[in-house]
Amino acid sequence: MKYPFLISIPHGGVEVPVEVANRIALSYQELHWYCDPATRELFNFGRSVEATIDTPVSRMVIDLNRPPLPLPPKDPDGIIKVRTIDGRDVYLPGQLPDLPFIHRLMMKWYFPYHQRIDELIDRYPVRIAFDCHSMLPYGSAEQSDAGKRRPLICLGNYGDRNGRVKPGSITTCPADWIVRLADAFREEFPGADNVAINTPFSGGFISNAHYWRKGIPWIQIEVNRTLYERCGTPTRLPEVMEEQIPALRNRIWPVLARFWDGIAAAAPFDGGESMGSYE
Repeated sequence: MKYPFLISIPHGGVEVPVEVANRIALSYQELHWYCDPATRELFNFGRSVEATIDTPVSRMVIDLNRPPLPLPPKDPDGIIKVRTIDGRDVYLPGQLPDLPFIHRLMMKWYFPYHQRIDELIDRYPVRIAFDCHSMLPYGSAEQSDAGKRRPLICLGNYGDRNGRVKPGSITTCPADWIVRLADAFREEFPGADNVAINTPFSGGFISNAHYWRKGIPWIQIEVNRTLYERCGTPTRLPEVMEEQIPALRNRIWPVLARFWDGIAAAAPFDGGESMGSYE
């Protein structure tokens, strides 16, 4: 049985294209630290889902989960990074890409990823999409939760801590959907504050933009890297507990399946039927 899911994994790549390699100031270890290198395996549910999209390129070269504007130096953590989340320079002095170079990177990596998402939604019977990430165990220096311990699982729909719409905004899925998913994760990861909604992350450009474009509900999933890594720093690769990645995937998948089974049972779909209220 296939579930009507689209799985997006935009930060799992660690490759640096050859045309950028001599510009980057970050080491091999840092490039891995600031990406989500386990997520391409962690969220690979194979033929159990309708569609999956990922990328080999590092987010430190081009961040697919950022809006196409503004460009550097106005946004140092935008589509083209100027510095990392803890203040390290991404590029060597004088090597920040200029506008024509940025345009080539976007044409090669950025726009095809987003076009492919739309194509997958059009081609397959996708009812919900998940944008899948990992997160460091504590907030970094330039983040809003600097130094704070993070939950094991964070789910985002651009709403408040209960998944409800904030004044003057939207959510990318109904509040009761994200609450149901959070409850399902709490069954698998019991404990106070192990599962949070919209804290510390409420969603990124991918879930927001493609909800607007296609109307398909989106939920961003962030998994704490402590579930499969130990003792990492930006300059020292963490000890990856390789056996934990498939084991963790085998814990996450039943949560998603159980969540959707409950949604489908509560509100069966018949083609044009509404998928729920977003208010």
